[in-house]
Amino acid sequence: MLTALSLLAFAANSVLCRYALENGAIDPSSFTSLRLLSGTLMLIFIISLQRQTLTSVMRSKGSWFSGFMLFTYACAFSFAYQLLGAAMGALILFGAVQVTMILVSVYSGNRLHSTEWLGITLAFAGFVYLVLPGLTAPPISGLILMGSSGIAWAIYSLKGQQSSQALMDTTYNFIRTMPFVIILILLTYESAYYSYQGITLAIVSGAITSALGYIIWYRALSDLSSTQAAVVQLLVPVITAVGGIIFLSEAVTLRLFIAGALILGGILLVIIGRYYFVSFRLKP
Repeated sequence: MLTALSLLAFAANSVLCRYALENGAIDPSSFTSLRLLSGTLMLIFIISLQRQTLTSVMRSKGSWFSGFMLFTYACAFSFAYQLLGAAMGALILFGAVQVTMILVSVYSGNRLHSTEWLGITLAFAGFVYLVLPGLTAPPISGLILMGSSGIAWAIYSLKGQQSSQALMDTTYNFIRTMPFVIILILLTYESAYYSYQGITLAIVSGAITSALGYIIWYRALSDLSSTQAAVVQLLVPVITAVGGIIFLSEAVTLRLFIAGALILGGILLVIIGRYYFVSFRLKP
């Protein structure tokens, strides 16, 4: 149940952001700022309810690097959704996250099995097909922005694996995004616009589907293996596509369907290849 709730929260972030920007209810800069600010306040409130445990975890305060990666993810995410549909954006985002983590693993010295190389090839072919020129191809600027968002989130997640106090580290990382938020506001205030609807959507995205969603996800991770955690995240683009159809009246194009199948299928092969196919092959 916790895993399902967290995946719904991740998908809701895409739908909420796309809905707000597509309807002109708010600009990307304001959405990012309100999302991070409301998420910060929610996390501080949650920590204030756990005062009895604070003395044992005060040493855990995240890092400025993680805070900057969190800000980069959120900012690029919002600006990308000015150009991409909800399903397309989620596919690029989570594809970039998984590919980045795989590349980091290879760079760290982990050798890949033939099944994993096949998965990487399929995923790369899916990305190439996704961006081939055509009426349904995503704008290159949107692709770069969402890809950058995915890379930043992957780096943030990898840093988070080293955390022994996820709630405290997440809270301090959110707090550390505030200086960058102020700079963003100063750079974009002349083009800022917002409405009650846009403000509400940004706050829901920050306080509920981001702050609470991350806490639920970290709790769910305690009952999932790393392989299970990686695989279930591949459901997010699918859930987002369903949300886009229901709430945004988006159509799933043939290009998106084929590219999604190649990308998600390829990544799935990489993730489970070493743990299942290889071990099965080695059994006497």
